[in-house]
Amino acid sequence: MAEKFPRDRFDEIPDDLTRVGAHRAPRPRGRAWIAVGWAALATVLLVGAGIFGLSLVNGSISFHGAGASASRTASTTPTPTATPTPTIVPTVNPALTVNVLNGTSREGLAGTVGDVLTKAGWKVGALANADKTDLAETIVYYGDPANQAAALGVAQSLPGATIQQSTAFSDTGADITVVVGANYAG
Repeated sequence: MAEKFPRDRFDEIPDDLTRVGAHRAPRPRGRAWIAVGWAALATVLLVGAGIFGLSLVNGSISFHGAGASASRTASTTPTPTATPTPTIVPTVNPALTVNVLNGTSREGLAGTVGDVLTKAGWKVGALANADKTDLAETIVYYGDPANQAAALGVAQSLPGATIQQSTAFSDTGADITVVVGANYAG
């Protein structure tokens, strides 16, 4: 256990004394900011060197001169030509099966739409009610991208219908599924 000694003149430190102990003085204020400054400078230099090194590796910096490179690529690079986007023509394919789902609260609408499609030359499969009865839009769904023109043909037979590619109805066996919404005016 530590021994207790009586207080003497060495236990009292004068207020004007700036030294602590025999050889140490308190550190001057602001000295820590010098270390922070050096650390920030070193970080900036290392990040800059890293970005420069990555640019060299990726080939985005060239030491061959910009003038020679630009003139060489301008003469050897072919001019790209615009590729025309193919226009999809709506078709009627009686070999495809079209299912019709009524997405509204109107009774018998699926049968009415099925009759319209049959008169337009389509082979109509199942007629049923959809899971929801508050659908606003009539949408023609097709799963196979090859049936896009046929889906446009079905949509052309139904005023206000739009098409959308989806595999949601692929398990029904139909090539195209029409979900009739409230915007159907027929």
